[in-house]
Amino acid sequence: MFALPRTATAPFCPSEVKGSVAVAPGLPFHKKLLRYAGPGLLVSVGYMDPGNWATDIEAGSRFGYGLLFVVLLASLAAMLLQTLCVRLGIVAQKDLARLCREQYSPAVNRFLWLGAELAIVACDLAEVLGSALALHLLLGVSVPVGIAITAFDTVLVLGLQGAGFRRVEAIVLGLVATIAGCFVAELALSQPVWADVAIGFVPSLQRLQQPGALYLAIGIVGATVMPHNLYLHTSIVQTRRIAPTEAGRREAVRWCTLDALVSLSLALLVNAAILVLAASAFNTSGHREVSDIADAYHLIEPVVGSALAASLFAIALLASGQSSTFTGTIAGQIVMEGFLDLKIPCWQRRLLTRALALVPAFLGVWWLGDAGIGKLLVLSQVVLSFQLPFAIWPLVRFTSSRPLMGAYANGPVLKLCAWGVFGVVSVANVWLVAQVFA
Repeated sequence: MFALPRTATAPFCPSEVKGSVAVAPGLPFHKKLLRYAGPGLLVSVGYMDPGNWATDIEAGSRFGYGLLFVVLLASLAAMLLQTLCVRLGIVAQKDLARLCREQYSPAVNRFLWLGAELAIVACDLAEVLGSALALHLLLGVSVPVGIAITAFDTVLVLGLQGAGFRRVEAIVLGLVATIAGCFVAELALSQPVWADVAIGFVPSLQRLQQPGALYLAIGIVGATVMPHNLYLHTSIVQTRRIAPTEAGRREAVRWCTLDALVSLSLALLVNAAILVLAASAFNTSGHREVSDIADAYHLIEPVVGSALAASLFAIALLASGQSSTFTGTIAGQIVMEGFLDLKIPCWQRRLLTRALALVPAFLGVWWLGDAGIGKLLVLSQVVLSFQLPFAIWPLVRFTSSRPLMGAYANGPVLKLCAWGVFGVVSVANVWLVAQVFA
């Protein structure tokens, strides 16, 4: 794992890190690459959190490699939206939440703020449940005890106060590398049929006509694009201090877009790897009804024939849950400062978000038992799905505004693609919510 370059340390709350990472003109290619790398990585962890695992596992166990193209298309949609975030943050020099406060009425602003806060809590709920389940599988502690242990990750945030934004990016890099490394080893042990994997990436309406395939496909779309990532990305791209010229702005847009595309490509590979693992380990062995993360863990050892496979699966799950801890804290600060112009210490924000997530986690496990984790994870994704269109709409609207964006405003083709993504994601999420509550 490579080390990120050192910069002057600064706390990682959004209002305190703007322009904290200097990018001097004339840097060599490799140094410039490392200076700009980071924001995309923080965003990418939201695309591989425990909330995505259940849909990918069920899709792989039931339909083999057939729905890999859905993972690909959902990831491409996410890349489009995140590149719009890059342009908005760098060109407008304001994050999405702050622009909403400036452009919309107080009533609309409060509605958007409450929805964004609910989405952040729902995402944190998935992190709590995923981390607690991983601790249960690795250490044998009960799920409620695992949930209680996750409450102490606020200590990590406290310990990082003043450590610097780049330090946070480096820690997230380590966790993401852990997830990727575990799945590389998992795929080597499960030995998928790579020719069938390649065919799975080719779009096919015929595969969606299989019973239950469309529902799972929409679930994958709904679980992939995270609304809080749109607010997060528009802010953290401003951590790079660039030359105050048109050339400097153009260079920043280009490099930060590359950072986002590379990082989200990694997230695509991780999500695809989860589905491929489920397909090669479960579908081909006749276990085609695996939809629960715990069931997948218990089945993977006897099916693959290696105890290491199960351990790697649980370690990746733990890293997945913990990696989103930092980004959830930062996103919460951005939303609160942007919509309300209210600033509180990061540790207080983290404590508030985690407390709100712990309550439904404890109540859900107490009421439904350990088997309720899967249902709670689905519920968290439904909440995120419901909020998503309300984050995409202002993003596309602002990035299409020539008075705000100037020459960087969305052109006709980009505008058509962006509104197309909004329409597809909105319809898919409405349908998914309707099916869950039907």
